[in-house]
Amino acid sequence: MLILSRKTGEKIIINGDIEITIAELRGSEVRIGISAPKNVSIYREEVYRKVQQENVKAMVEKTPDLTKVELKGKKKK
Repeated sequence: MLILSRKTGEKIIINGDIEITIAELRGSEVRIGISAPKNVSIYREEVYRKVQQENVKAMVEKTPDLTKVELKGKKKK
C-alpha cells in the first residue's frame, strides 16, 4: 500500500486519468473528490462489499437444481 501525505486542495493522479483531490479536513475525517472516466466504478468500501454479497446471494437463488433434469437419451432412475 502506498501512503501519501496531502494538504487541502492537493491532488493525486492515478494512471493519468483518475484524479483524487483532498477537498476538506475535519478533525479525523477527510473529504475527497474523485474525477475518473465514466467506465470506472467508484464505491465506498462498505457499499462495495454489500453489492458483492447481494450479487452472490442472487446467483445462488437463481441457480437451477440440475439434479432433477433428465438428459436427452438417458432415463432418470
